[in-house]
Amino acid sequence: MSATTSVPDIQFTSTGLILPAEQDILSGVQSDMNAAFGGKLNPSLSTPQGQLATSMTAIIGEKNSQIASIVNQVDPAKASGRMQDAIGRIYFIDRKEGAPTVVIATCSGLAGTVIPLGAKAQDGSGNLYLCTQAGTIDATGSVDLPFSCSVNGPISCPANALTKIYQAVNGWDSINNADDGVVGRNVETRAEFELRRQESVAKNGQSLVASIYGNLVDVDGVTDAYVIENPTPDPVTIGGYTLGKNSLYAAVVGGNAPDIAAAIFNKKSLGCNYNGDTSYTITDQENYSYPYPQYTVKWVTPDPLPVKFAVQLANNPLLPSDIVAQTKAAIVAAFTGQDGGIRARIGATIFASRYYAGISAISSVVSILSLQLGNPTASATSMTVPIDHVPTIDPDDITVDLI
Repeated sequence: MSATTSVPDIQFTSTGLILPAEQDILSGVQSDMNAAFGGKLNPSLSTPQGQLATSMTAIIGEKNSQIASIVNQVDPAKASGRMQDAIGRIYFIDRKEGAPTVVIATCSGLAGTVIPLGAKAQDGSGNLYLCTQAGTIDATGSVDLPFSCSVNGPISCPANALTKIYQAVNGWDSINNADDGVVGRNVETRAEFELRRQESVAKNGQSLVASIYGNLVDVDGVTDAYVIENPTPDPVTIGGYTLGKNSLYAAVVGGNAPDIAAAIFNKKSLGCNYNGDTSYTITDQENYSYPYPQYTVKWVTPDPLPVKFAVQLANNPLLPSDIVAQTKAAIVAAFTGQDGGIRARIGATIFASRYYAGISAISSVVSILSLQLGNPTASATSMTVPIDHVPTIDPDDITVDLI
């Protein structure tokens, strides 16, 4: 038995999906119902048959929208959730479950004392931090080492917060962080995952800057990276950092040293020089028999760059009583990418306009008079982060004035 309908179909065209207008669907449903009942139905929507036609139209329209949503999920630029995860797996990447806050801390004590990988410290809020790069206290009595929070998420670690040695090491007397930590994140957002997918497309290549970068950002715990090369026979200054001749430059935030070194070593060109003062020795056990050759891989652990904000809002009695706190929270959310956008990154230009939407969304009566940012003072509408620094934020560095 075959059946015909006057309800218009979805059209699959070379430019995309075209959904019929709901008015056209309603007309088609009414036409089908009228034909089924002999052609004398009252078309008024206030009648029982009119109400039934309206309900059927809504059902068809909703299903059409669901089909359109599924079709759009095939597009990496629009995919989300499980469908975005599936697209990521085509490129052999998985959504990161989150990343921990990382901080550079000064470990002080007896010269020659080795601070091992995994050494534990605790901040004033009780959060545990683990050392991700072993180091030795030098003749000055101290060494700066990266520490990573033991749990993922946007946990704040302000300057001078990491001050307690949680697990004693003979010769290690004290610890402190002079600068704010780089705030971690929750599960990777749709925007962050799509950006990493784009940047990771080249990770399966070899001897390319994009390949090394794609491999680094896929390392567990890495929250940011910057990779560039100097193929010339002379030193070159890029983004405030001087690269050695014929060298590779990689700056990495987060992650464990062995994983970072392997990610760089497995993708770099033969005979390539390195830049940076963070290093790890790779032992190649795959291509040789004992004794295994060793290679020292170097990279840059970026220094924190606290970004300060100065916001002026028009005073209004209808503003929320906690408008200052909400404004600071909106800026932090945008800066760290918690608002679904892209977080502030190494080597990037940070624009003040990035923060307007979050502040304006607090209330319909919010009027932004000015928003400036910068370091050491908030005095510009944009700033470019050097390639050997990572931008950080502390709510205490945000001033909000009601004018």
